[in-house]
Amino acid sequence: MIAPPTPRSAASPASPAALVLVAHGATARLRLADGTEVTARAAGRDLQFVCGDEVQCVFDAQHGQWQLQRVEARRTALYRTNARGQSELVAANLTLLVVVLAPSPAPDLFMVDRYLAAASCARMGAMLLANKADEAFAPQEELGLAEYAALGISICRCSARSGAGLDALRERLRGETVMFAGQSGVGKSSLLRVLVPGSDAPVGELLRSAEGRHTTSAAHLYALPGGGALIDSPGVRDFAPAIAELEPRALGFAEVEQHAPRCRFADCQHLKEPHCAVLAAVAAGAISARRYESYRRLRRLRAQLLERAPRGRR
Repeated sequence: MIAPPTPRSAASPASPAALVLVAHGATARLRLADGTEVTARAAGRDLQFVCGDEVQCVFDAQHGQWQLQRVEARRTALYRTNARGQSELVAANLTLLVVVLAPSPAPDLFMVDRYLAAASCARMGAMLLANKADEAFAPQEELGLAEYAALGISICRCSARSGAGLDALRERLRGETVMFAGQSGVGKSSLLRVLVPGSDAPVGELLRSAEGRHTTSAAHLYALPGGGALIDSPGVRDFAPAIAELEPRALGFAEVEQHAPRCRFADCQHLKEPHCAVLAAVAAGAISARRYESYRRLRRLRAQLLERAPRGRR
């Protein structure tokens, strides 16, 4: 164990920006500028930090612990809607969101759409990673993948089990700060183990709260051997982007954004308004009917959550 520095006063001067590797409540696992990893506590109750944040910290000699004092400005931020309908920060400073899917369990393309919408509205890159390449997608699922490809969304096919496609994946991720997201069971943990050797230690062994409880479901940031970083997130059954972060006209759907300027009304929601260019594109087959239904579902969800939100936050 590396001993903490011996300061002259109660707290040492702020260190260069450290990186949050794991965050849970008021506790974080940090990587300091010299590569040392330490556990730190937040200096205040209102300090919010997540995996990928760059932070300033000091060693508090009086209490014998590192103290996280400030979060640096985020370049990008990924948000979701939590169970209470509120915006919740998921990860910071991502350059690429990687949505992992596989033939089994059967992919939920509506959830994939919501991840892609969140990434688009957050101005970060996104790609699909089709794992278990030694299995076959159902015909309708292949059609869905083809629709994504037609939108310009990159799709990488690989197999953590056989190693197929992993070299191309490593090259694509080189130098990026990426987050793996997706359903439980699609193989994110298997991919992580082959991309980052030695990464199979449970998160609970890396972070312990002041009360001694372990967290086993937190996101965790790993350094990629070829350069860059990978954030592995727990598998989910569902995902909804934070409504406050969605671009209101197209909700992050590129094909809706493409046709929306030709709508008759500037505030058209592309549901049943007259002279809607988006509806016309759906009728003509220029926009996928499934993708449009996904847009409609997200539009309805956004309206429901806005109704529940406090008046001052709408």
